[in-house]
Amino acid sequence: MQSSHLPIALIQHRDAGDVASNLDATASAVATAAAAGARLVVLAELHTGPYFCQTEDLATFDRAEPIPGPSSERLGEIARAHGVVLVGSLFERRAPGLYHNTAVVYEADGRLAGYYRKMHIPDDPGYYEKYYFTPGDTGFVPIDTSVGRLGVLVCWDQWYPEAARIMALSGAELLIYPTAIGWDPQDTPDEQARQREAWITVQRGHAVANNLPVIACNRCGHEPDPSGQSPGAQFWGSSFITGPQGEFLASAGTDDPETLQVTLDRGRTEAVRRQWPFLRDRRIDAYAPILKRYIDPH
Repeated sequence: MQSSHLPIALIQHRDAGDVASNLDATASAVATAAAAGARLVVLAELHTGPYFCQTEDLATFDRAEPIPGPSSERLGEIARAHGVVLVGSLFERRAPGLYHNTAVVYEADGRLAGYYRKMHIPDDPGYYEKYYFTPGDTGFVPIDTSVGRLGVLVCWDQWYPEAARIMALSGAELLIYPTAIGWDPQDTPDEQARQREAWITVQRGHAVANNLPVIACNRCGHEPDPSGQSPGAQFWGSSFITGPQGEFLASAGTDDPETLQVTLDRGRTEAVRRQWPFLRDRRIDAYAPILKRYIDPH
C-alpha cells in the first residue's frame, strides 16, 4: 500500500553547454534530492542541451536520439542509482524524418515506465517547434509508476485545459509539466510580467479545476540565438509546485538553477474533491461543441 505522503523534487535547469555536462549536472542534482528524501524527481524540458528551437537549422536534427538511446539510458541509470522515479525530456528520433519532443518516465529500478510525446506544438518567434517536432500520438494517458499515476504533459500543453482534464479523468494523481519558456528580451517589463503571471495562473487553474497537485519545472538563464538574428531567450525559471486547490507549496526564483522539494499529502486530493465535486457536476451531455475548432455565429 502506498504511503499517503510523497516526497517530490523538481530541478530548475540552466543549460551547461553539452549533453555530457547537462547529464552530469542532472545526476548531481538528483543525488542531492534523493539524499534529502525525494522519491519522485522532475526535470525541465529538453534538459540535455540548449533550447535549440530559436532557429530553423537542418543540422540541429543531429541532436535527436532514439529511445532507448545514450541519453535515455543515462537517465535510467540515474533513476536506478538513487532509487527515484525520474521524469525527463528528450529530442526523440523515432525514424528518419520523424522527430518528437518526448517526456520519459523511469522507475526507481531504472526501467522505462512510459513516455509521452508532446501533443501541442507551438510555432512562434524564438519557438519554432513545428519545424522540429511531429505532434505526439500517445494521447493524454497517465503513466503508472511505483509512486502513483502521473499525468505527464510538456510545456505548450500547459495552456490547454482539455489536456489537463483528460489526464484527470483518466485517473492522474499529479499533473507534471517539464517546460522551456521565457521572455523575449525586447519585450517591455510590463509585458514580461503579464506573460509570466499568465503562465503561472493557467497552471494553478488546472490544479483548481481538477483538484490535483501541479508540478511545473522550467529552465532559467539567457540562451543566445544561434543565428545571431535576435537577442536570444531569457528563460524565466519560476518553477513551482501547487496543491489541489492551486495553493503554492514551493516556488523558485527567475534567474538561477534551483531544486524545490516538498512532501505531497495524497489524501488532500480526495478531501478537496469531496468539498468541490467538479467531476460529479460536469454536464457531459452538453459538451459536444468542444470538439469543434470554433463555433461560428449563426
